[in-house]
Amino acid sequence: MRKSIFVLGMVVIALLSSSCEEESDPPDTGAEQTETGRIEGYEKGYDLPIEDSAKEEAERECDRIMGQIRDIYAESDKGGDINAVISNETILQMKDVIKDTKVPVVSSEEYPTMENHQEMERFLEDCAQGKAGEVILYQVGQDGGIRRKKYIYDGADMYLLSARAQWDEEDAPMVTSFSHTRIKEWRYTEKGWFFYELCVPEPPEVTEVVDGSCAVRVKPLSDEYRRLSEEYARPLGYQGNNLLCSDWDTENLAGLDYNGMYEFLYKMRYQERFRQEEHPDGIPAGEFEDVITGFLPVTAEQIREWAVFDGEHQTYRWTGMGCTTYALSYFGRSVPEVTDARENADGTVTLRVEAVCDKESDDAALVHELTVKIEEDGSFRYMGNRILDGGLEEIPPYQYRVR
Repeated sequence: MRKSIFVLGMVVIALLSSSCEEESDPPDTGAEQTETGRIEGYEKGYDLPIEDSAKEEAERECDRIMGQIRDIYAESDKGGDINAVISNETILQMKDVIKDTKVPVVSSEEYPTMENHQEMERFLEDCAQGKAGEVILYQVGQDGGIRRKKYIYDGADMYLLSARAQWDEEDAPMVTSFSHTRIKEWRYTEKGWFFYELCVPEPPEVTEVVDGSCAVRVKPLSDEYRRLSEEYARPLGYQGNNLLCSDWDTENLAGLDYNGMYEFLYKMRYQERFRQEEHPDGIPAGEFEDVITGFLPVTAEQIREWAVFDGEHQTYRWTGMGCTTYALSYFGRSVPEVTDARENADGTVTLRVEAVCDKESDDAALVHELTVKIEEDGSFRYMGNRILDGGLEEIPPYQYRVR
């Protein structure tokens, strides 16, 4: 069943990782690159040999592209950390420059738009017809570097030849890594998602689980649906609260996880992370209820009845997600996408939301309708959520961290 596939138990994975758009370099297996090792790697599909001509081409192209965005990087604010992190605005400026070269390019924002996506789409459609071909995709990272990803289809198998380019201390470009990997399986969906799974080392060769799942949005979301996704769906997600993954409305609010949702609504209200260390003995009732009632049609009295509440000390319990409090799942790291919106007679707006799960190669692992009441001043309340198509039977049961 899909439910059992979704559940990871206590296997450690990145909680918020939703794709491999910023994929890490291939892990070091510790094996010498002997001829036997190369043959074994070829059979396994990773650490494949790279022809000198292909490497030289990648280096030359990376150097050319980096040269075009060098001035933007040099003038950008890189923060005070050792590892540079540039602003999204700067990243988008870089992407605009690369876009003019007429190659597909994406950046690392939450809902990225692939520029020149038509070329990538033609390549994938040809692959689906068994036509050999290749396409190059550039990705701009948070550090201001780029990754050049060349997808190659030979009529039977697809391969990824990836080169990573970064900046040295003198703001000069340098190619820091290469990888050549066979893609184990892939699919391109009608919505425009390119899902694929890279061949990766597996136990006992490595001691940690390596996730080769990747997801790339080829057809961009509309600007409006991206905005709606960013404002109303993505801040909640499907992990740690059940506002998007349960059925509820204004008459059925008892099953919501108020203790779990607090940190998410707190961040939406104050634009900063909730810090448990500031409330070691529990969250004061007034603070807790003020945040919850600001986003939901519920009273303080109802919250005290349905949440985990300490009446003697007038506090609410809260605990973070960790190995002892929360079992991770692939579904939990899904990204909500708004794909439709309709206005209702009572002034609310109902958003059709589809959960994109990279591990399951599914761009609609859960489909639901989220109803929101939006005020003229921009404030809003969630008014209900309805799961469609029997979706609750396909995802793991929700976990309450505090009971």
